[in-house]
Amino acid sequence: QVQLVESGGGLVQAGGSLRLACASSGRSFSTNVMGWFRQAPGKERAIVATINCSGTRTYYADSVKGRFTISRDNAKNTVYLQMNSLKPEDTAVYLCNAFNPTTKRSLWGQGTQVTVSS
Repeated sequence: QVQLVESGGGLVQAGGSLRLACASSGRSFSTNVMGWFRQAPGKERAIVATINCSGTRTYYADSVKGRFTISRDNAKNTVYLQMNSLKPEDTAVYLCNAFNPTTKRSLWGQGTQVTVSS
């Protein structure tokens, strides 16, 4: 069964940086649109960024534009989220998602905690 495994979360001071990674065990990674979402306590899951199959198009939520960068390495079956200038309001569990636009199947990782202290 295909799995997504996130890593790279942790505790960082405001203004700091973290790099999240999400590794896929599947062989069809390059056919999936990949995305990062986050969920803070008491809040709904929200989209952070997405990247298309080839890595040529990206989308960012307004709240992270200019601070976060999503990228992917299809040879390594991995998607990354570089997070700079972190703010306390970025504190959340960050989840990786793989979406196949042909089969409409969606797969989630287990999440990684990011905590930004003020």
